[in-house]
Amino acid sequence: MASTARSSIKHIREVLARGRLKSAPPTLRRHYSSSSPAPPAPAPASSRKGRLLTAATLGLLIGGGAYASTVDEATFCGWLFSATKLVNPFFAFLDPEVAHRLAVSAAARGWVPREKRPDQPILGLELWGRKFSNPVGLAAGFDKNAEAVEGLLGLGFGFVEVGSVTPVPQEGNPKPRIFRLREEGAIINRCGFNSEGIVAVAKRLGAQHGKRKLDETSNSTPSSTDDVKHGGKAGPGILGVNLGKNKTSEDAAADYVQGVHTLSQYADYLLMLSCSVVEKELLSGKTSRCFVAYEVINVSSPNTPGLRKLQGRKQLKDLVKKIQAARDEMQWGEEGPPPLLVKIAPDLSKEDLEDIAAVALALRLDGLIITNTTVSRPDSVKRNPLAEETGGLSGKPLFDLSTKILKEMYILTRGKIPLIGCGGISSGEDAYKKIRAGASLVQLYTGFAYGGPALIPQIKAELAGCLEKDGFKSIQEAVGADCRQ
Repeated sequence: MASTARSSIKHIREVLARGRLKSAPPTLRRHYSSSSPAPPAPAPASSRKGRLLTAATLGLLIGGGAYASTVDEATFCGWLFSATKLVNPFFAFLDPEVAHRLAVSAAARGWVPREKRPDQPILGLELWGRKFSNPVGLAAGFDKNAEAVEGLLGLGFGFVEVGSVTPVPQEGNPKPRIFRLREEGAIINRCGFNSEGIVAVAKRLGAQHGKRKLDETSNSTPSSTDDVKHGGKAGPGILGVNLGKNKTSEDAAADYVQGVHTLSQYADYLLMLSCSVVEKELLSGKTSRCFVAYEVINVSSPNTPGLRKLQGRKQLKDLVKKIQAARDEMQWGEEGPPPLLVKIAPDLSKEDLEDIAAVALALRLDGLIITNTTVSRPDSVKRNPLAEETGGLSGKPLFDLSTKILKEMYILTRGKIPLIGCGGISSGEDAYKKIRAGASLVQLYTGFAYGGPALIPQIKAELAGCLEKDGFKSIQEAVGADCRQ
């Protein structure tokens, strides 16, 4: 360390010396040589400031490097995640869509911290034959076009869902279409499935899949058959692709089938989820999610005309049958086809929930995602002028409503169908409440938008603490605990 410090100081002196030489008058520079000391010459104020800034920058870089060399990897990783708290507030000054675009670009370029610390064993679980290192995932809508899969999974999510992806590229609804309700910890959006289309997403996922396979074949270290392999075709963690229908399409099922045929080959372990949501006819349209570990059919978006009409019992049953047929006609490896899930909305009546539960049980759906955004406006947001904007509300005000629906669906399905809890999660305690209400996995979106990367390790640590406090040894033991009391 002493030699490093001496060489660093010497380098800074050389930089400062060059700065003094460049700032000296031409007549003095001609007579200056390495064998004679530089004559004193007053430097302009701007030059002095430049030298001070250079010295300070170099000092920070060298000091940071020296600090990093003295700490273990886990400590340094934690420091990087904590440092994002200093950057995240600046996004609040930007237009919401511009901030979102910058965040996706940063993750795509690897300008985000990478989680090097292993997840606590208590957070691991197995679902659909797949190993999840932790139950915390990123919901669809953040990385719509699969641009930042590797960076997002590297943040420490147990799974990441991309999309919605439509067969043909579409712009979505006119801007502005995203509105922050910062004091309420909420967001209203009416994006309307803006997507680059299946072809663009397939190219990206294909490249990621090829890179993953190349890395596996070039790894000379043999792995034991007893080792638990976390992750999928895109790298660590489980990847999901959310398939959607185009606004102008008159055949929603055909759009979803096209998505299954084109993108399911990149689904991790080819698990398939189909998600459907029943909300008011105000919003209609369909989205299908295709996780790297499973695919999801989303018929719950409030921002696509005609989508929520697909959530009635007959419509949903017919739709799921067609998607299942499209999946089953494809050739799968030893791991079999991906699981199918249905995503539902929080604005459903008791009869709607009963219909969805009946279809899920009758067709043996592999899971349900509960819930999408809400078209309702809880009392906590009504006084905000932005609450009058059309679109789906997400974030903290949605938590109680979505958790109530989650618990009801766990009871209606008798705990036979795995559920993913989504809506208003911003802490480990929130995630724990979703799990106790019946969720095996949970998803973030708005909480992540406000909290940034530092929120992920925080939620996982808090969740582990909640499990241990109540005497649970695993996630599975806690699933549906409140429904058994």
